Amino acid sequence: MQLAVVAGSQECLLHLFSFLDKDSRRNLSLTCVRLREAFLDPRLWSLLHFSSPSELRRDNFVLGSSLRHLNICWHSSRVKVCNIEDWMKTSFQRDLCSKHERLVSHFLERVCHMCPNLLSLTLSGCGHITDHDVISMLRSCRRLQQLCLENCCRVTDAVLQAVVTHGISLLEVRVDFCRNITQTGLQGVRLRRPGVRLSAERSAGMIPDSQPEEKLHIRRALQKVLIFS
Repeated sequence: MQLAVVAGSQECLLHLFSFLDKDSRRNLSLTCVRLREAFLDPRLWSLLHFSSPSELRRDNFVLGSSLRHLNICWHSSRVKVCNIEDWMKTSFQRDLCSKHERLVSHFLERVCHMCPNLLSLTLSGCGHITDHDVISMLRSCRRLQQLCLENCCRVTDAVLQAVVTHGISLLEVRVDFCRNITQTGLQGVRLRRPGVRLSAERSAGMIPDSQPEEKLHIRRALQKVLIFS
C-alpha cells in the first residue's frame, strides 16, 4: 500500500514538473530530496529543446533512455560565421568558433550512448557538426523515425548514404539549406528508400564548399578570360 502511494505521488510530481522549463525544474529540485528524485527521473525527459550550443553545458536536464525527441536549433548571427569555410575564416572568426565548435558533437556522442530510443532529431544552425556525428546517431538510435537537418553546412551526401544503410526506421528526412548536399545524393535516397519522405529545400541548388587550390584555379581561369577577351 505504501509503495502504491509513493508511486502515485511520483507520478503527480512528474506531471507538475512537465509544465516547467529546464531551469525551473532544476531550481525546484534543489529544495528537497523528494523533488530531486523527480527531477532525476528519466521519464520526465522525453523531450529536450536547446536554442543555443551554450545550453548544452548546463546541468538543468537529464539524458536517458526515455528521451524521444531532441531539438538543437541555433538562430543567431554567429551561425553565419560558423558557416564560413574554415580556410576562409579570419583569425578572429576562428577564435570565435573555437569556443563552441565541438559542443554539439560532444553532446551527440553522449546521446548515442545514453538515448537508444530516440524517435526524432532536429539540428538547425549547427554549422560545426560533421557527417560522422549524424552517421553515429543513425547507427546508435535505430528507432529514429524523423531526421531534420537545416543549415548544417558540413553535412554531405555521406549522411544520405547512411540514411539508406542505417536508417532502418526512418520515415521522414529533411536536409534544408545544407550546401554540400547534391542532387545525386538525394536521388540515391529516393531510389533505394522510396518509403522515406525526403525534402531538401535549396540544398542541392547551393554553391558547395571548395578547397583553396580550386578557388585559385578559378581565379586564374577568370584572369585569362579577361586578358584574352
